[in-house]
Formats: sequence, structure tokens, C-alpha cells
Amino acid sequence: MEIIEIISNFINKDNNVVEVEFRMDGDDETVVRIDTIEFEYLNSFGYAMNLPTDIFDDMDEEWDLDFDDNEFEEFSISEEDLISFLNEYYDVFDDRIPDAEQI
Repeated sequence: MEIIEIISNFINKDNNVVEVEFRMDGDDETVVRIDTIEFEYLNSFGYAMNLPTDIFDDMDEEWDLDFDDNEFEEFSISEEDLISFLNEYYDVFDDRIPDAEQI
């Protein structure tokens, strides 16, 4: 089975988790699957590339610019990449596919 739709997702790098609700190709509109995956798996599967927070430090001091470091701390992933990651993750860990829940 393959993930075909992301309903919602929340990636919290500070807590090292990815919370995701999705549907697989065999699911109908009345069910959802919910899972929490450790962020390290995004990294180990090559999906956790993030802009480092310190790339503008020298420029900020030299030019007296006010960059908000927090804007680079947020990690985001496209829905397409999240679907690819989940399909790869569940291909490797097929015993971790969450059961479908009625909504």
C-alpha cells in the first residue's frame, strides 16, 4: 500500500517528532491513519536538510543587520517529499504502518 494523501502534519524538531495524518491507496474518505515518527528518521532517509542558523552571523555583525535566527530554525517539508519519505519509511518498517481509524 502507498500513501496517497497527507491530511495534516506537524514537524517539531525541538521535540524530535513528526506527527502526521494520512490516507493510503486502500483507504476511503472515512478513515485516517495517525503516526508519530522520530525526526531522526527524516534525517537518516535524507529528508531533513535545513538551512543552518549561523550563515548570516558575520554579515549581521558587519552590516548591523537584524536577522531573526528563528526564521531559519523552522523546518518544513513539502507534501510531495513527506509522501515520498513516508512511503520509503513504511517500505522499510512495514510493521509500523498505523491502523486505519474511523473519523
